[in-house]
Formats: sequence, C-alpha cells, structure tokens
Amino acid sequence: MAAALDLPRSVLLALWLTAPAERDRAVAAVQADDEPHTVDTDGEPAPLRDWLTWLGAPVDEVAAVLPVPGEPVAAPAAVSHDAVLAGECVLLRAGSRTVAAVPHVEEFGSQYEPGHLVTWRAVTVPDWRTAVWAQVGTLEDAERDLRRGLLTATEALVSLGVERWRPDAADAISDVRDGALPERRLPRGVDAQRLRVLSSAARLRGIVALAAQDDGGAVNTWQADQRSTALREVDRVARRAMAAAATYLTRP
Repeated sequence: MAAALDLPRSVLLALWLTAPAERDRAVAAVQADDEPHTVDTDGEPAPLRDWLTWLGAPVDEVAAVLPVPGEPVAAPAAVSHDAVLAGECVLLRAGSRTVAAVPHVEEFGSQYEPGHLVTWRAVTVPDWRTAVWAQVGTLEDAERDLRRGLLTATEALVSLGVERWRPDAADAISDVRDGALPERRLPRGVDAQRLRVLSSAARLRGIVALAAQDDGGAVNTWQADQRSTALREVDRVARRAMAAAATYLTRP
C-alpha cells in the first residue's frame, strides 16, 4: 500500500490560510494526530481556531519557508533563529498586519505511540515579501528546478551505488515513490500545478530521508561525502519547490 506523503505543518497552515473560511477543517488538517495546537501571541496562548478567527482568514498573502542551518533565511530577523531550529515558518499579511508564526514541537510518548504538543509562536514582523520573493521565486521556476534536480540527483545517487540500499528499505522506498498527498488535509480548490509540485517535492524529500538513513553503496569517506552532498542539494530543491507551492504572493 502506497504511503501518505507528509507535508510540514507550516506548509499545511499556509495552504489553509488562503482558503475560504472553513476553520474546523483547517484546524483538523493542520493538527492531524497532534494534540490541539496553541498559538502564543505576546505571551497570550489561544487555540489555533481562535487565532484563525482573529486573523479573519483567508489572509491577503502568505508564504511558507523551510530553512536549514547554513542557508540564507527568508524569515525576518525576529524569528529567523527559531525558524531554522524548527525547520519551518509561516509568514502572512492580513490587511496591515504582517505576522510570522513558528511551530515549536514537543514530543512525548514512545516510538510506537508518539505524541506531539505544538505551540505556534506568532509575532508581528516587518514586511517580509521582498525577501521571500527573492529567495523562493515563482512556482514555475521551482517546478523546473525540481525536475532538473530530480534528474541530477538520480544520476548522482545511482553512480554512488544507492541502488544497493538495504533490502528491508526497498518496500519503504517504493511506498514513498508511489505515495500521494492525503486529500483530507488539503483545502478545496488548490490548483493542479501546486498539487503537482507539492506531491513531487514531498515524494522527493521522503526518498532523501530514507536514503540518508545509511551510507548505501558508498565504500569510502569520499563517496559518502559526495552522496551526502547530493542528498542535501536534492532536499534544498525540494524544500524550495514545496515553499513556492505554499506561497501566495503578489510580486512586490
């Protein structure tokens, strides 16, 4: 059975923030199996649904950024450190308000029954649109880079012997390759191009995560380093494409 592809919480929230106001569906989609999400604004926590009501979704413009250490961060300085630690951030404009929200996740339970407590820390920030546009670019650019990155990565990983992954990983790799986004977690009306990019990027990130679990066919340090470099580049392209597909922005 093919796996359900995963999307970061910030990507899901960004998609729902520009959807028609279906707050119950939005909250259920973003929270999924987490404990109920809380949004902390200036030290005043509130349920995610109440925060969406306060914003008056749909908002005017929104972006998701998925930063990692060592890369430029499009998020404003006030949240850039937290965004890198979390690996994600939502930026939005609702009227004259420009806000950044970063999810802080606490894990509990066991590997067999994991649980997550999620608190979004939301702060007012300066206009973020120019920085995001410069880094994320257009959806068309991202989709083109995604196709090119997939070809480059396939050649690089195959040349390093990734086809000799652990036999017990073969089923998991196949599941991710054939996986699909869960429709119940996506708002109605997301256009076909965005869905296509989100699916391809999620699939690629899933395969990268599996490939990174061991050193595959690498037989020496140089090969292992080359393989890690290839995986990082593929993940960068996939993150950029995923962010572009979750960003609704009027060019500044």
